[in-house]
Amino acid sequence: MYAVRRWAVRHARGLEMFYAGFERVLLFLEPVIRRIGYKRLERPVAWVEKKTKGFLFDCKMCGQCALSRTGMSCPMNCPKQLRNGPCGGVRPNGNCEVKPDMKCVWVEAAEGAKRMKAGSTIQIVDEPVDRRLEGSSSWLRVVWLKTEDKRKAEQEDAA
Repeated sequence: MYAVRRWAVRHARGLEMFYAGFERVLLFLEPVIRRIGYKRLERPVAWVEKKTKGFLFDCKMCGQCALSRTGMSCPMNCPKQLRNGPCGGVRPNGNCEVKPDMKCVWVEAAEGAKRMKAGSTIQIVDEPVDRRLEGSSSWLRVVWLKTEDKRKAEQEDAA
């Protein structure tokens, strides 16, 4: 798993392009998703997401994915689960102070972000993890959040 995770960071630009296309497809399918129902789709989509992102990124399914901003390095792989940068204990060789055989996820994130077109988004400060969202689909959450304004406008027009 660790080797695949490192591979994902080395190929962050290609994965960024793939994700951008995947997100466009999901947004295009939003009317279908809405018709079927977000709640009804949550479980099967979360299962696929867990298998896919678990293999590629050793994803912990926090429900608030930051991979597209962190160089395809999942910050939840940090033993301290730090979401906004490394702790003060990164070893001189770039390895983790808690797991000395593991490269610091934030050192990897910086390396991956350098490869990405939108690499500067690594500087965005994330909110603390909302533990209530663990295990849920961040893919569906992205679609929901990005189409929320559209839904509100449709509801106002209907009223």
